[in-house]
Amino acid sequence: MDDKDRQIIRALQRDGRMSNQELASAVNLSASPCLRRLRNLEKDGVIVGYAARVDPKAYGLAITAFVRIRLERHDESTVQTFEREVARMEEVLECHVMTGQTDYQLRVVVESLEAYEDFIRARLHRVGGIGSIDSSFAYGTVKDSMVFPNR
Repeated sequence: MDDKDRQIIRALQRDGRMSNQELASAVNLSASPCLRRLRNLEKDGVIVGYAARVDPKAYGLAITAFVRIRLERHDESTVQTFEREVARMEEVLECHVMTGQTDYQLRVVVESLEAYEDFIRARLHRVGGIGSIDSSFAYGTVKDSMVFPNR
């Protein structure tokens, strides 16, 4: 991947709906080479898909929680079960394996505090093998970007 490929990616991260002609103009290429590079980035798995970014509050999901999970054990069965079950939970938008005191950090969206309590009690607790759950709630957002930094 070269700098021109990175320019294409950054332009699409800013506006994934731009036409190939607009993209080519934004990165100073003619349309055919731009489209060829774009198709190669898709084929090589660098660009993995396209999606609409939606305001969670406008959608009805007013609560964003960051949930830190520590497992009781780190054996293969416990880890696989946890990861499989979390992958099935629609409320979990992200699940990251962490270093330090926490094994996983989740980003969870729900409509209310009551819905969050239900998520914890009815969904997460039932997974089993969890040693601790520590939650923090976002009450505002300073920056929310999908555009990678320039390299």
